[in-house]
Amino acid sequence: MAQGTVQVTHTGTSRWRRRTGEYASLAAALEAAAEGDVLTIAPGTYRENLVVQRSVTLRGPEGSPGSVRLAPLDGVPLTVRASAVVQDLHVEGQDAAAPAVLVEEGTPELLDLRIVTRSAAGIEVRGSARPTVRRCTVDNPAGIGIAVVDGGGGVFEECEVVAAGQAGVAVRGGAHPRLERCRVHHTSGAGLSATGDNSALEAVGCEVYEVRGSGVQITARATAHLTDCDVHRTTADGVTLDTDAVLTLADCRIHDIPENAVDLRSRSVLTLTRTTVRQFGRNGLSVWDPGTRVDANQCEIFDSTGDYPAVWVSDGATAVLDSCRVHDVPDALFVLDRGSRADVVDSDLSQVRNTAVSVSDGATAQLDDCRIRDAATGAWFRDHGSGGTLNNCTVDSTQTGVIVTKGADPTVERCTVDSPAEAGFYVSAGGRGSFLNCRVTNSGGYGFHVIDGSRTTLRKCRTERCARGGYEFADAGADATAGSGPLVEDCTSDESAGVRIPGAAAVPETAVQTTAQSPGLLGVIPEQRVTVPEAQQAAAEPQTSVRSSKDVLGELDTLVGLESVKREVRALIDMIEVGRRRQQAGLKAASVKRHLVFTGSPGTGKTTVARLYGEILAALDVLEKGHLVEVSRVDLVGEHIGSTAIRTQEAFQRAHGGVLFIDEAYALSPEDAGRDFGKEAIDTLVKLMEDQRDAVVVIVAGYTAEMERFLSVNPGVASRFSRTITFGDYGPDELLRIVEQQAEEHEYRLGPGTADALLKYFTELPKGPAFGNGRTARQTFEAMVERHASRVAQVAEPNKDDLTLLYAEDLPELP
Repeated sequence: MAQGTVQVTHTGTSRWRRRTGEYASLAAALEAAAEGDVLTIAPGTYRENLVVQRSVTLRGPEGSPGSVRLAPLDGVPLTVRASAVVQDLHVEGQDAAAPAVLVEEGTPELLDLRIVTRSAAGIEVRGSARPTVRRCTVDNPAGIGIAVVDGGGGVFEECEVVAAGQAGVAVRGGAHPRLERCRVHHTSGAGLSATGDNSALEAVGCEVYEVRGSGVQITARATAHLTDCDVHRTTADGVTLDTDAVLTLADCRIHDIPENAVDLRSRSVLTLTRTTVRQFGRNGLSVWDPGTRVDANQCEIFDSTGDYPAVWVSDGATAVLDSCRVHDVPDALFVLDRGSRADVVDSDLSQVRNTAVSVSDGATAQLDDCRIRDAATGAWFRDHGSGGTLNNCTVDSTQTGVIVTKGADPTVERCTVDSPAEAGFYVSAGGRGSFLNCRVTNSGGYGFHVIDGSRTTLRKCRTERCARGGYEFADAGADATAGSGPLVEDCTSDESAGVRIPGAAAVPETAVQTTAQSPGLLGVIPEQRVTVPEAQQAAAEPQTSVRSSKDVLGELDTLVGLESVKREVRALIDMIEVGRRRQQAGLKAASVKRHLVFTGSPGTGKTTVARLYGEILAALDVLEKGHLVEVSRVDLVGEHIGSTAIRTQEAFQRAHGGVLFIDEAYALSPEDAGRDFGKEAIDTLVKLMEDQRDAVVVIVAGYTAEMERFLSVNPGVASRFSRTITFGDYGPDELLRIVEQQAEEHEYRLGPGTADALLKYFTELPKGPAFGNGRTARQTFEAMVERHASRVAQVAEPNKDDLTLLYAEDLPELP
């Protein structure tokens, strides 16, 4: 035997000798060995709990991998507390409360270990230990594959976790390992997991797949950096970040994910560079909550397998896409909720089955130098408070280039829409928007199509070769007030007739107008039609009479739920009615302040009740018209001193004789207002509410907590309102009734068992801040109609029941 080696045999006895000799047990050999000695273990099974406390080399015989089995009945089979070398061992553990290999101190090397165990962890590294682990395999269907905890670190090279009952690699307690060219698969928890303050994980050239959970999970202020890694074939999200987590992905590939490819929440931050995301069932990037942010540079998101937007930004989150490509998806980018923002620069959005960019519920999107092509809708700014900027973008081969509806107010500059099938730019339902130096070519419909008297601004725009005409402006109708309709300056067209604006002297005798339908799932963008001249039309159509208060109250009663709201409104109407009768009888009438505060979540019917309230007051001759003018901060607050007062006065003028409904009124007084012009709007409101108290009824509305704060910090405003009416969230029964009403209205029926399934669905549906109440119920119905259509389209000759019955299987999946 060579000098400096200690050989241990499994059977037989021999004399004990210092430094060189044969020993009957591993423990005896380790006791006899000195620093730097080599222990070569003969083949066999050793039922020992081995503790290595010196810098020795412990290895199996060369050329016989797996011939040395370390398999005690309980406890930790192998503990390393020194900078030793351990090589070519087969380790088996049976203790569910202990790891199979525990590294506690030093900088040991673990080479070519095969760990087949049912332990708490296959390999656990803790404390000050910094091992180098190479070509080791962990098979642990009972616990964690590799755990690095309590400040531990080290490098894992070309290692493989072939099975784990929990996470494949778990990092916590301030640990910080590095993985190089490792494979993690067939785990029952996350593939890679890091959690807790100062915990950090670095992975280079690794692969995570066949995971029953998230591929990568970073939570609770942990950080991670993945380079050139693959994450695929998971059952949950591909990558999950939560609670101040920070992750960088560079040159990575995430694919074949049934849920969200990447999901971020609670102030997490993700940076992606040159990373591809493909074949995902829900969102490619899903970004939630204030302070949460994703920055993507030179990334590609494509080939969705589901029916969800590729990039979803909501609840105040932020997403930045720079030089990215998003293609072959149902929708490319959805930004929704107040405070949410998306910035997209020099990126391509193409092959989009529905909407490339959707902005709603007060969100903002800014696109600079982007290219949108082959989409049903290029960009859709949907409602009040929603806006942003499209700057120097091109939109090619869409049904409609840009849609603006319901008070949304984007700025579109130097953009070109080419070859839209319907319209280049379409504005309706009170949409606003400023279009500057924009161009539409080769439209199958109109270039610019503005209806409903929308207050849109067009400056220096140009249309060419538009089949139905370059510009079409349809009046708001008989109730249009001064100042409504588009503002058009220096716009040109290749049409000989030029640009025709409603009310201008050059309007031809027969004006082109549109129907006033709103686009949506169950209706398309309005068809264009030619009407008779205005004078003939006015003569042919009798003036609509004001409905009686009884009729309007009857409509109020048909609304689903809202019982307390109905009682409040009826009590207020009774007070007004009795006061009116007392005045007629020559008696004093109690002064009734008619201005109201509506509080509650979105989708609870606040706007509908405001409209009916105005109609009732008109029926009682309290208001002249009773019409509703809906505005928000963007309609009242200007960009410079003095402009806010003008905008607010204009809004009051439009509401003269009716109801001014201010949605999200608390936005006029933000918590960090500083020199915000919202105060000017509030001051103007207070004065006008007093000066025109008999001509205009003001209703302010918004979330309950925010409205309480708004009124508390503005006593002048609070004193102008008679009462606050709270709109509660809808319960499952009420949401079911809304779906039933929608079904009846659109000539559908609920099949056997569908009502019960809907009740269960609405009961289990998360009721977070984004819950839309009635809107959610209507969206659920629309989703059922979509799934019904997909199902019935496969039936060769459907009968009437096939075409009208909705079943439980048509329900969308719970979010």
